[in-house]
Amino acid sequence: MSREIIRTDQAPQAIGTYSQAVKVGQSVYLSGQIPLVPETMEMVEGDIEQQIRRVFDNLQAVARAAGGSLADVVKLNVFLTDLVHFPVVNQVMADYFAEPYPARAAIGVAALPKDAGVEMDAIMEIDS
Repeated sequence: MSREIIRTDQAPQAIGTYSQAVKVGQSVYLSGQIPLVPETMEMVEGDIEQQIRRVFDNLQAVARAAGGSLADVVKLNVFLTDLVHFPVVNQVMADYFAEPYPARAAIGVAALPKDAGVEMDAIMEIDS
């Protein structure tokens, strides 16, 4: 199977040795997104809700660049520096996803790049 590297200016550029996403067959592996504003590569202003929304917007942009959408996400991993914010993830996620929801994990971590409060990565399955 061939690999396709997915790139878009609508999401933050990779700040390390990784791609925004990699498509293999019908599967797309979206790299972790933190709440960076693509145009400035700076953290979004605001509270944790604004951070979560920015992360979903970034994931959505990469999903579109790969030929899909968040509706095609089958697995979502959520990393939070404070699990007290998990209810906010659920609230905001309802604005971006409809049933059937993807499988999901929520993991509490000590720290994230650029002192972000949230990071998410995902796996999509798209039609050919």
